[in-house]
Amino acid sequence: MRFINSIRSLWKKDTHSPALGKNFKKFGIHSTLPYQSIIHNPKYISIGTYFWSLYNLRLEAWDSYGNQKFNPEIVIGDNVNMNTDCHITCINKVIIGDNVLMASRIYISDHSHGEITSSALNVVPLHRPLYSKGPVVIGSNVWIGEGVCIMPGVTIGTNAIIGANAVVTKDVPANSVVGGIPARVIRMLE
Repeated sequence: MRFINSIRSLWKKDTHSPALGKNFKKFGIHSTLPYQSIIHNPKYISIGTYFWSLYNLRLEAWDSYGNQKFNPEIVIGDNVNMNTDCHITCINKVIIGDNVLMASRIYISDHSHGEITSSALNVVPLHRPLYSKGPVVIGSNVWIGEGVCIMPGVTIGTNAIIGANAVVTKDVPANSVVGGIPARVIRMLE
């Protein structure tokens, strides 16, 4: 905890604000958001205690798109730390456990613009219906490296490490190190 507090003391007081946490479904004590944030529908977003992020955070819970309606939910646990340019977008559910550390330029999504079918090619991507293959669940004590993409329907087990620039398209076992495109298990941790 001392390390986190020393990092927080390096930030200028005018770059973060706990007041930005209003209108959330839940916003834990000692949590802060950078002023340079895009928060879409905070009423569907729960953030635990001691959350912090550097600038350009995007949290998007989409309850409608065109004539589609959704029941999105983003749940971020306690002691979650995100670096710059993290983007989480949801129409279904994204759950992030406790003590998760995220580097910069991370993208997490539980949906895509349309199903991947030949008939979808007849519709411009922007106008394709949003489609979720399932929720994204990230266990506790996970370390996510720089430039990682976590795709729909993925569960990442507790204590996993996701290597830089990995694209995670399948479940990741607990206590494993994964990397690559698509991500695969590199080794298991004992």
